Amino acid sequence: MLCYKIIPVTAFQQNCSLLWCDQSLDAVLIDAGGDVALLRQQVEDLGLKLTAVWLTHGHLDHAGGAQDLRDQLGLPVIGPSRADDFWLAGIEHQSRAYGLTGMRNVVPDSWLDDGDAVQVGAESLTVISAPGHTPGHVVFYHAKQQLAWVGDVIFAGSIGRTDFPKGDHDTLVASITQKLWPLGDAVNFIPGHGPESTFGVERRTNPFVADAKFG
Repeated sequence: MLCYKIIPVTAFQQNCSLLWCDQSLDAVLIDAGGDVALLRQQVEDLGLKLTAVWLTHGHLDHAGGAQDLRDQLGLPVIGPSRADDFWLAGIEHQSRAYGLTGMRNVVPDSWLDDGDAVQVGAESLTVISAPGHTPGHVVFYHAKQQLAWVGDVIFAGSIGRTDFPKGDHDTLVASITQKLWPLGDAVNFIPGHGPESTFGVERRTNPFVADAKFG
């Protein structure tokens, strides 16, 4: 079984997720944006073995701590799609613009494409390409437990911004309605910021992508 804990990090209160397999106690961090000492302490407190860092996209609040974790623990950094390479190469510049310190550029050990699989212990998750917020954004989907880590694609009651370089509103809406909705209304998603929700709730109530908006 896949277990998870949400750990808000950075001044942006980004939802870093600690995922682990309850059989092996192998674990990964999704979107380790910063506060690396806090993340490492959480892993230690739960008695887990951290094996990788996974990234949904290249923005600093999601990826700014990945290089430190790689340096400190020898972890591979996996994802997002290569189209976000310019974001990952600009983390330090972004952080200076926000007056933040300690965030570092990172080059992933492997990029991800639509349909790839990633593994934590005995549990496998499917990679879904979901551009729009950024061009290389990916989602991690665990079909067995109907869980999705969606980064900044969709939130409870909102969707990701598209006014950043290479963002596109229509592409983002298509990612949500054509790639995520078909997974089913019962899917619980963990967004990059704010509370969890389900695709079913958002299809009924989200003012940006509710079914009623298109019908």
